[in-house]
Amino acid sequence: MSDVTIYHNPACGTSRNTLALLREQGIEPRVVEYLKTPPARDELKRLIAQMGMTVREVLRRKGTPYDELGLDDSRWTDEQLLDFMQQHPILMQRPIVATPLGARMGRPPEAVLEILPGTQGQRT
Repeated sequence: MSDVTIYHNPACGTSRNTLALLREQGIEPRVVEYLKTPPARDELKRLIAQMGMTVREVLRRKGTPYDELGLDDSRWTDEQLLDFMQQHPILMQRPIVATPLGARMGRPPEAVLEILPGTQGQRT
């Protein structure tokens, strides 16, 4: 089993490009289609912390119920936002790649190179 995981949406071009980049690097990651199998709440919190991002930075607006739920309102706590992400996994930005060296948002796909074993700092 691979120690690299990608939280992937096959309908997303950026997610497909990030997956292709991993494979070009000789890595066959564990692919988690997060819309079908969302990460558990604790896993999501851990990924966000590893990326050094806030919960709000991981929220996706386009093509989601973000506006309809009023998630731009500052009254929502991180815990409440995580609840929304659990209820509506489409709210999670993608792709997220996790390795033993950390986690990164694959936007752009090359951002994940710094956490791949043996490729730190490389850009293709």
